[in-house]
Amino acid sequence: MTDVSENGFKQALAAGRLQIGLWTSLADAYAIEIVASAGYDWLLIDAEHGPNDLRSVLEQLQAVAAYPTHPVVRLPTDDPVLIKQYLDIGAQSLLIPMVESEGQARRLVAATRYAPQGMRGVASARASRWGALSDYFKRASDSVCLLVQVETVKGLESLDEILAVPGVDGVFVGPSDLAASLGHLGDPGHPGVVATISTAIERIVRTGKAAGILTVDNALARTYIELGVTFCAVGIDTMMLAQAARTLARNFKQDLPRVPQPKPGATY
Repeated sequence: MTDVSENGFKQALAAGRLQIGLWTSLADAYAIEIVASAGYDWLLIDAEHGPNDLRSVLEQLQAVAAYPTHPVVRLPTDDPVLIKQYLDIGAQSLLIPMVESEGQARRLVAATRYAPQGMRGVASARASRWGALSDYFKRASDSVCLLVQVETVKGLESLDEILAVPGVDGVFVGPSDLAASLGHLGDPGHPGVVATISTAIERIVRTGKAAGILTVDNALARTYIELGVTFCAVGIDTMMLAQAARTLARNFKQDLPRVPQPKPGATY
């Protein structure tokens, strides 16, 4: 039985080892098992913008468990009740959207810890193998990887304070919402947005914490990696399926509309 205190993804980030990932939004265990065999270091299960719920995420965690890739779950909100539930079903690494203050970051850390260090509710659940791991409650915090998503101007203004919070393992810069916050809705590849993201990455890296990003623009991904990003998602399953399906259809039906291509820096 796997040691509950082990989280290879968290350990890799702490050591500064680059982790290449894929965004998954199809909300299907069979689909995620296909991409789990592809060799990515981590897969993002999206419960914010993808049609996922607690049970569909559980099914995907079970599907991925047989493969050497690490699932990261993005929650829809910063609700401590949801955090508790996702940890209880066995998610070790969580990405929380729209984090904008030190106080919010501290509450998130508390939501991932049992008392007296935090406020996570105590229960025998899948994470503890329903009580079979007798020391789970003492060691659970070691396995939790808490990633916070900074994606607004307000969040960037509080970035240094957020980074200083113990228990925050990394900061993911959300390009699409940040672009909107900066006045460039739908254009995360805008030079001003890229410059702002680059500066944020440098600030994160200087603290020794992990910086993360999602972009389907290969050149931008390499730029951000050179700046020090250590968890970088380089594709989105829904976009990959849509583009491949349209391209194949067009190969045989020339009268179809031109296949739309993502803008530079496009994200989901």
